[in-house]
Amino acid sequence: MTSSHLLSRRSFLTAISLTTASLALPSRRLFAQTDASGAPSPFIANYRKQAADVKVRTVPLRRNVSALFVYGGNMAVLPGKDGKVIIDSGVSTSQSQIAASLTAISADPITHLINTHWHFDHTDGNQWMHAAGATILAHKNTQSRLSTPQYMEIIDTHFAPAPAAAVPTDTFLDSKTLHLNGETLHLGHYAPAHTDTDIFIYFEHADVLHIADTWFNGFYPLIDLSSGGNINGMVAAADRSLAMASPKTIIVPGHGPIGDKAKLSEYRDMLAAIRDNVAALKKQGHTLEETIAAKPTASFDAKWGGGSMTPSAFTTLVYKSL
Repeated sequence: MTSSHLLSRRSFLTAISLTTASLALPSRRLFAQTDASGAPSPFIANYRKQAADVKVRTVPLRRNVSALFVYGGNMAVLPGKDGKVIIDSGVSTSQSQIAASLTAISADPITHLINTHWHFDHTDGNQWMHAAGATILAHKNTQSRLSTPQYMEIIDTHFAPAPAAAVPTDTFLDSKTLHLNGETLHLGHYAPAHTDTDIFIYFEHADVLHIADTWFNGFYPLIDLSSGGNINGMVAAADRSLAMASPKTIIVPGHGPIGDKAKLSEYRDMLAAIRDNVAALKKQGHTLEETIAAKPTASFDAKWGGGSMTPSAFTTLVYKSL
């Protein structure tokens, strides 16, 4: 695992665990988030504060596709004569670092931005990228969620509608194909998994597959139940991604290091096994507390339980989504 991969994982885990200490940040260019009381969200404030200081790492993948490891969801970029095509926009306070990294890749302007889903760590930079020239493309559900008030129960945070310039204007429902910079990009919508807005992007000639937050590589994933996410959908998304991939396909997760089909298959089997363990306990009539006490994740905790999504927290998400 490279230092850039470690940085990406540590950045995410550090930020998601910071839920105290409110910070005053300017509202300019930032979406408005509050907790249930209406006070500024400590989680979002800390996330943005951390993002302002973290260096972006660029990792060439194959052909002309590169991954950007940022403080937030893993990004990707395809430069060329049609302008840069960027997957996700990161956190708004990382603008200067992301912009510098993109310039270092090529002088091509930013022309296309694709959001993999609606969550702020993947869309918070939408406004500045749109101002730089990007048309924003996403699933129709992402457009809808960014256009309306949202609530993420897992971090107790209310999201106001995003500024109009940050909302995708080009949308699709099931699939879409783009031909840009000598590459063919296949986009497809997963059934609700991490959220109900998740899509994949497959760079056909490079054989690179970006599957965003349907894969947290190396640790238990966040499933946003408030946005329609569920464990069965996570397993189904992994199955669909595996069906698209070959042993040589480079697979970009939403968080964690770059992976491949073998690593994704291991992740999928972990999800399915824990789902089945929890489902069996729930069917027997066990309460959530009893299910957590039974430790249905025990055989996987050493490998997958080292993040802020603890075994008990992940068990809770699985139980509530069944």
